[in-house]
Amino acid sequence: MKTELINIIFGMKIRQSRIEANLSLSEFANRCDLSPSYITEIEKGRKYPKNDKIMKMADVLEQDYDNLVSIKLSPSLTHLETILSSPILGEFPFEEFGLDTNNIVSIFTRIPDKASALAHAILDIVRQHNIKEEHFLRAALRSYQELHENYFQDIEDAVDRFANQFNLEVTPPLSQRRLEEIICQKFGYELNTTELINQPLLSTYRSVYIDGRNPKLLLNAALRPSQIKFLLARELGYQYLKLEERGNTSAPDRVESFQQVLNDFKASYFAGGLLMPQSAILADIWACFARQSWSNEPLIRMLEKYDVSPEMLFYRLSELIPQFCGVRLHFLRFNGTNNAYKLVKHLNMSAWLLPQNNEVSEQGYDHLLGVRLLKEMATAAGAEQFDNRPWGGIQIDNFVHSHERILSFGLARPLALSPQIGSSVSLGFRITPELKNTVRFVDDPTIPVTIVNDEPAISTAEKEKIGREAALNQFIAKMKS
Repeated sequence: MKTELINIIFGMKIRQSRIEANLSLSEFANRCDLSPSYITEIEKGRKYPKNDKIMKMADVLEQDYDNLVSIKLSPSLTHLETILSSPILGEFPFEEFGLDTNNIVSIFTRIPDKASALAHAILDIVRQHNIKEEHFLRAALRSYQELHENYFQDIEDAVDRFANQFNLEVTPPLSQRRLEEIICQKFGYELNTTELINQPLLSTYRSVYIDGRNPKLLLNAALRPSQIKFLLARELGYQYLKLEERGNTSAPDRVESFQQVLNDFKASYFAGGLLMPQSAILADIWACFARQSWSNEPLIRMLEKYDVSPEMLFYRLSELIPQFCGVRLHFLRFNGTNNAYKLVKHLNMSAWLLPQNNEVSEQGYDHLLGVRLLKEMATAAGAEQFDNRPWGGIQIDNFVHSHERILSFGLARPLALSPQIGSSVSLGFRITPELKNTVRFVDDPTIPVTIVNDEPAISTAEKEKIGREAALNQFIAKMKS
């Protein structure tokens, strides 16, 4: 058990025993020949006293020494022990959200019975909905990104410093050879592009990182050149930003902590900024938005100009558009084929009602552009256009019930390591007068419009419940009159 958790459990026991003995903090401290501030630190789990002081406390509290130092909690507090020892508290960086971990711990130690009841409720919800710690940590990362509108000036500044330090090419695209030179000569890496593809069980990884005096980066040769460059740029991000806690594989099979998730994100953000410099791509975004009519061509040209994948491009757009264009958006990425589609990544800065489940039912979300593009791409699998470039599209969704209007545009193409599976990325925007001032093509009459019946479905049982509530309210009003 971690030292921090032992301290917290001991602090809870001391506080609980002191309250049961009807001793104030000052009275207890005085009898133990200790300062009140020191007792406070103990009860909050920040300090662990030496044996002679624990013995004195045990005497004052008329408690057994072994019971006080035992890490076992009473049955009513077992759920609290579970949540205190989980990554949710032990490894979650509350400071990133403006919170102090010690304050949260002090709540648990101040009212342990109620805190344990809350912990029991949380754990019960987690079990019933099969929420894994990994999913919780990734959801926390999304909240962190959305809190900052997915824009991080400190990483943008680090990208600029790196580019200046290593005299990177001013005109994109950034060459793979230059990235390899920096990562090998400056950071001592050994690169390997043959090992992974010859390992059947490892061939689904894009890359594997092996730590050491001379770190090794194994790259999957089946990847597209643009993906190889991104992995190299991301590796430079880990090193330049000094991000130590990280996943060893891309994508990681196991998430150990929020810090790992956050560091992986920061390294990827760095890579996107390196491959698509802010000033250059902002000019392309404004030029695209200034068009009076829609075309996939500006997006295709950006892919070619920066030599990046659709996901890299759209994720970079999601970082810059809210910050510099003042337009909130949502980002969706779907994978799938044969009417089985999965939402594998999303950001929701537009506060739009996104799909609640990873598995998207065709009936409920058939209108989504990302799903539509995957279907069209699968139908046109033998077409020359599909073979040579991503499949693009745009649409406007008119929602009958909420009266929302959403503009979405996106791109789709097969996955490099699983070509039988398609992958789509899209950006969506609420159509408002402000949007029309920024995105000129929103009024293009050739954009397909989809009518979406978003009226919530009400079951027979729910209708009966609503009827009973209405009848009950009428009955109570009648009896009061």
